[in-house]
Amino acid sequence: MKKETIYEEYGDFIFRYLVTLTKDSEAAEELTQETFYQAIKSIDNFHPTGKAKFSTWLCSIAKNVWLQEVNQKKKKNKLLDSLQDENSVSNTLEEEYFRNEDKIHFFKLAHQLDEVKREILYLRLLGDLSFKEIGTIFGETENWARVTFYRAKQQIRKGDRNDESSRF
Repeated sequence: MKKETIYEEYGDFIFRYLVTLTKDSEAAEELTQETFYQAIKSIDNFHPTGKAKFSTWLCSIAKNVWLQEVNQKKKKNKLLDSLQDENSVSNTLEEEYFRNEDKIHFFKLAHQLDEVKREILYLRLLGDLSFKEIGTIFGETENWARVTFYRAKQQIRKGDRNDESSRF
């Protein structure tokens, strides 16, 4: 199977499959792109057997991509709901200001990390991906992703202590 022709051969099929799952052609289009991205990255893991077809393998990737999207939307909605509930308790402007300052401070520290650590931090915290998924994205092991994430956190903590001591 040539990587160059996979999309041409199966793109329409996967798109239609995702439209049936999502009931939204725009979402299906985005998920189709992600499906083929994931498939190309892990194509070496596909080993055809008597039963397994390539199209079936692609459908399983598409379904997993779709389920991840659904879970992320659920988590985002829960977060938005909890934030709205929190805001309805009438936060003062001062509390809101400090919360935003903390976010800005965190992202400043994260921005100082090297690209790999920063991306792993974002994938884990903002993308809510597992260490196994992160390892797969980088072509590394789950343990590598855990260790790199831990080191990124340690580097941010160290940067935070240095910033606090220089503030006063």
